[in-house]
Amino acid sequence: MPRRVNAGPIVTIATTLIATTATLQAVVAPAAATASGQAAATSCDTAAAGFTQVLQLDLPERGGYLNKTPPYSLDRTAEIGPNFDRVGYCLELTGPDGPQWVWTAMEPFSNDARRIGLPTRPGELVRQRVGDLDVQSNVPSVTSGTGQTGYLEMWPNQYQESASTQVANASPITFDVDDNPTSPLGYGSFQVSQIGPTRPSTLAAKQVFAINTFTESDTSTLSLGIGTNPSGQPDWTFANNANRYSQRRLTAYVRTAVVALTESPQDRQLIPRDAKGGSTVPVAGRITDSRVRRVQLRVSSNGRTETFSSSASAFRFAPRIVAGLREYTFELRATGPGLDRVVARREGVVSGDVYVVQGQSNAEAAKYSGAANVEESPYLRSYGSPTSDGTISGADRVWHYATGDVSRQSGSVGQWAVRMGRRLVDTYKVPVALFNGAHGGRPIDFFQRNDADPNDLNTNYGRLRQRLMGAGVMGQVRGVLWYQGESDNDNASVHVAGFTTLLQDWRADFGSAIAGGSRYYVYQVRTSPCGNTTAMSLREAQRALGDTAGVTVLSTNGLSGHDGCHYAYLGGYRDMGDHAYAVLARDLYGGPSAGVAPPNPASVSASGSQLVVQLRSADALTVDAGAAADFRVDGAAVTVSSVAYQAGGKLVLTLSGPATGVTALTYHGHNGAGPWITNASGTGLLAFTLPTT
Repeated sequence: MPRRVNAGPIVTIATTLIATTATLQAVVAPAAATASGQAAATSCDTAAAGFTQVLQLDLPERGGYLNKTPPYSLDRTAEIGPNFDRVGYCLELTGPDGPQWVWTAMEPFSNDARRIGLPTRPGELVRQRVGDLDVQSNVPSVTSGTGQTGYLEMWPNQYQESASTQVANASPITFDVDDNPTSPLGYGSFQVSQIGPTRPSTLAAKQVFAINTFTESDTSTLSLGIGTNPSGQPDWTFANNANRYSQRRLTAYVRTAVVALTESPQDRQLIPRDAKGGSTVPVAGRITDSRVRRVQLRVSSNGRTETFSSSASAFRFAPRIVAGLREYTFELRATGPGLDRVVARREGVVSGDVYVVQGQSNAEAAKYSGAANVEESPYLRSYGSPTSDGTISGADRVWHYATGDVSRQSGSVGQWAVRMGRRLVDTYKVPVALFNGAHGGRPIDFFQRNDADPNDLNTNYGRLRQRLMGAGVMGQVRGVLWYQGESDNDNASVHVAGFTTLLQDWRADFGSAIAGGSRYYVYQVRTSPCGNTTAMSLREAQRALGDTAGVTVLSTNGLSGHDGCHYAYLGGYRDMGDHAYAVLARDLYGGPSAGVAPPNPASVSASGSQLVVQLRSADALTVDAGAAADFRVDGAAVTVSSVAYQAGGKLVLTLSGPATGVTALTYHGHNGAGPWITNASGTGLLAFTLPTT
């Protein structure tokens, strides 16, 4: 992460550092005196026609702005308030290469003019795509043009090179257009980039401009530039180059709004489908400029457009969209004498289904071995970030594309979740939103709700709950998938009590607007604690949770890509995603049921030198050679010699001697690869301990 550790060179370190506030450094005097409410003219004034200057700052060589408001020579943010529909920036630098300037304008990323300047305080964080990006510059490496796609990285935090993967062609090993803000404050990033409109994309991602190091807590020099840095870090991190410029001026602009929106979708938003197979998407507001005579809403998808119009001062449209593999664009236009303006444009809106994934590290399902990015789809979405930092989590309130290989970043959902979602998208032609709230290495009490403040961002439950509320999907979650228990160390009573409370809270909060209510899926963990497959109290209790109304138990046996705690993608998370998909398909989409449910014993009976395990389904099973070693017999000095499947849903176990005195049978599975007992889908027999009859 960028961090100055002494008066010498900046270095990158992996440990978490706590920044302290430094005294404000002296700033360069304004280049030109300005009257109250006016700013100095800029090189961008022609490009910025129709915009109003709101903030202007002659950037110093050293900032030290952490938890301080920069000394803007112009500040009209209080006057502007929320009354704008576009944001623009002009950065001017004069140095060895002569005068350089860049202008860029975009859809607003905030409805508060106070948030468009340099972010200097905790929570002032923007990390998102923006549409309809306009760029003009005299720097050759910057691509001038209109209608581009942009990406913003604006925060007072330190940050790491690791990428969220929201941006095509960004690097996870350099500081560029897609970096990862971390909890410590004290470096700062204010960057606008040009990126490809799709993932993947043939377009290279590159900087429009960057201003960094303005919240560094000592006397470090600002790092800034226009375009991509031709040497060093591409986004000018560590450049420490402010002293090479005699002028460093940033001016922020807005375009005054003529319509105030009160309801509209976000870019890339997934709206839960209703029982009619689609969604109503309200667009509402009021006219605020007397020139406007009419507003017109155009809703477009797959070459077809539906138009709505109104001449009323207050308007509300309620178009319907279909839940299918089609994205919708909403364009609101205001017209009148001498006025014809697109006041809002929202792209990539879809109707679909919502799922929550929760638990510890095997629910996070980060990349351990093998990549899952091939499963990503433009119809897989997520909202916010599953980061454990409440301030960063609370600031991320936009829709992202769901990604599988990275964790705790914007759009992270985990490898098996992205595989499960992709199978649903491809098979049932419906977009899917995945909300992953998992956090590795935590016992079940970590995930509980703070009943006094359910939205407490200091709690895991509160962070997830706020994301669901911000996305507008609270009460419309189709299913919750839970994988946790390794950190409960085989304490069944604690785990069951914690899950029972969680289930009650989930049912109250997540609910479902779809007939039948939400469904809940509990993975029986492979080990508890990690590496231990012989401890059975917690895993048997998890198997029993499958008998709770609305709860289905899922198996992790049969997955050979296992390292004693986590899973590779092939033979692990990929298969886990397939198994979860099959169960969701059966329960919620009318998919096939044969060979889907994990093999689950109902009873064990003894006869002669055999034990017969009666299963709950008659699905045929495959028994690998050597599977007998994973069974344990209690009450008699005998072992299991062989296992065979018998039609009618039976496993017949031959013992080394008479079954006389046998009191219980345990199947505990094992670490690593097979042998296994599996059904047609490859799902393994659940671990169990049952008395004999």
